Amino acid sequence: MRVSELSSASGVPVATIKYYLREGLLPRGEVTTSANQASYGAAHVRRLALIRSLVDVGGLSISAVRKVLDAVDDPSVPLHQMLGATMETITPGPAGAEHDEYRARAADEIGRLIADRGWRVSGTSPARDTAIDVLATMRRVGGDRLAGLLTPYAAAVERIAEADLDTVSAVPDRDLRAEAALIGTVLGDHLLAALRRLAQENVSATRFAPPPPEST
Repeated sequence: MRVSELSSASGVPVATIKYYLREGLLPRGEVTTSANQASYGAAHVRRLALIRSLVDVGGLSISAVRKVLDAVDDPSVPLHQMLGATMETITPGPAGAEHDEYRARAADEIGRLIADRGWRVSGTSPARDTAIDVLATMRRVGGDRLAGLLTPYAAAVERIAEADLDTVSAVPDRDLRAEAALIGTVLGDHLLAALRRLAQENVSATRFAPPPPEST
């Protein structure tokens, strides 16, 4: 298909497709007999859907999308390393975090949690720093009331991570497996947050909703 047909099939404007081509996010089409024409296929439609999901739903910048797609496209990059590149890209680094007694205590707690659960986590993991910063902030504003969530949260997300990787492992093709891992990591964060809100609404309605008015 031509670029105009690719636009129709994908729902992505031609100008945006050309921008993705210039940025190296979308592979070039096959050259046809005309020097000014290229042919695109179903793989390009799928790639555009992936890019749009990462940008529109995942909220990633173009540079972040390029970085993770480079890892996806390199067959020499192991899946674990590709996931690491994805998590490093989508996890914000410390934003001027205060290095006080709260953060020191949080660092000790996160370190013990990782050790107690036997998690194999890099000491330079940005997610580790984020967890430390968030836990420290929770203690600053809420004391110890919310810090008790750490253990049940860890148990829950461990089961979620196992489900994530079970799904990825079931995909036989390397490229599709890499795409599944990428989509699951980026969009899964948003799905998980939405499901949590739904569950909170349900539990809140069960525990705190006022009783229905008595009929007269």
